[in-house]
Amino acid sequence: MGRGAGNSRSKSWRLSATLAAAMLAATALVMPGLSGEAQAQRLLTLSRNSRTASITIAVGKTEDVRIDAPFSEVTVGDPEVADITPITDHSVSLLGKKIGTTRVTLYGEGRRMVGLFDVEVSYDLSRLGSELRRVTGSGIQVSSVNGRIMLSGSAHDAATLDKAVVIARQFAPDIINAVQVRSPQQVVLEVRFVEATRQAGRALGIQWNSFSQNTVANIGNRKPAIGLPLTPDTALQTAAGLIGTSTAPFGFLLGAMNRGGLSLDVAINALEEKGLIRSLAEPNLVALSGDTASFLAGGEYPILVPQSLGVVSIDYKKYGVGLAFTPTVLREGLINLKIEPEVSELDQSHPVTISGYNIPPLIVRRASTTLELRDGQSFALGGLLQNKSTTAQEQLPWLGDVPVLGALFSSKSYQKNETDLAIIVTPRLVRPTRPGDLVKTPLDNTLPANDIDFFLMGKAEITPAEARLAVGHQRPFVGHILDVRKESGNVVQVKN
Repeated sequence: MGRGAGNSRSKSWRLSATLAAAMLAATALVMPGLSGEAQAQRLLTLSRNSRTASITIAVGKTEDVRIDAPFSEVTVGDPEVADITPITDHSVSLLGKKIGTTRVTLYGEGRRMVGLFDVEVSYDLSRLGSELRRVTGSGIQVSSVNGRIMLSGSAHDAATLDKAVVIARQFAPDIINAVQVRSPQQVVLEVRFVEATRQAGRALGIQWNSFSQNTVANIGNRKPAIGLPLTPDTALQTAAGLIGTSTAPFGFLLGAMNRGGLSLDVAINALEEKGLIRSLAEPNLVALSGDTASFLAGGEYPILVPQSLGVVSIDYKKYGVGLAFTPTVLREGLINLKIEPEVSELDQSHPVTISGYNIPPLIVRRASTTLELRDGQSFALGGLLQNKSTTAQEQLPWLGDVPVLGALFSSKSYQKNETDLAIIVTPRLVRPTRPGDLVKTPLDNTLPANDIDFFLMGKAEITPAEARLAVGHQRPFVGHILDVRKESGNVVQVKN
């Protein structure tokens, strides 16, 4: 056995018939069970027409190959991919060294080419196939393409396919994914945002004004002494400055008493307010299994971002009703859903000053959850309740602490804000319509009105039935039922 000369990367061996016979005899003495193993060798038949064949082995493993024709010399194209060792004049041993492909050439007596075959060194596909069958079933097949692992076949759902890809990447980093998913892979998400905001507040304040020739006194007004009313007529202008509230009072009472040059005024301000705001958003989103879809019903407001050397740039912040969801279709119509809803609004009462500009912050309510639902099932996400209560009390020292009578020398206000948000989500599997089916729109049941319908009848839209009546059809289009006697074939009766 000799190695071929030259600077070529190829590798060759020569095997004489005598040496081959001696090696075979010695091997038979040492290993009596060789005949059984020889039967387990892979038989490679070299066609006389093309004289080519192919074989695939796992990297790091050996395999014995039996050739149907005798040979005396072996040459391998790339010894870094595979190594070959002749055993007899009809068999060789292959060792996979690196992922790739190479060619092996066989020569006979007189350096006559007997045949050649391609060797592909790939990953251990048998072990990978057994692991995939154990975890995912028998729908996914494994093969090798130019040394890379290719997954083909079909999977029940995307989750099964993800498991197969994760297992395959433990054997090779680069995977060719040609698996088809049998279940529908598009999900439409019907979402309802229901928000209720309730406001309630009460305020009660009493203001005293005293006027005389030498003194002016005031209790219950925030103005300094220079701005105190000097006459009872101007008391009406300042009575709205009730301690404890910045809202103009709904009820106002002013009483005055004059005696001996002393004028005493009392002003009572009362306010009670209630409010209810309801907002509703119903977005519908469609996404592929494994992808993320997002929705925003709101807007963007500019914010100032300080830069170096006094330079200020403008950035935009999103606010409103937002939603992001990632569906994963599982087996038998089960949908794994990761949903992230968000509701935000501008807070004008607590601005942030940046470079002399007041920037309103955001009031944000955000949630993130993962759950599994079947097609058409719904779930409600609640508990996003915000309750804020504010009380304020201002009074005259000491006199305001007197029971009952202290109410005449104090002003009190109470404000309560409550916001409740509920989110109802319904995922559905999307199935396309059949070819030829008409897709209806919201305008299919109405037609634009003409001048007579609009100006005389006051209708902006009309139905198709009304349009048919306008052109002379006294009744809508209908069909007929024909009763025919089988024995005579004559028409007996016609029914509308």
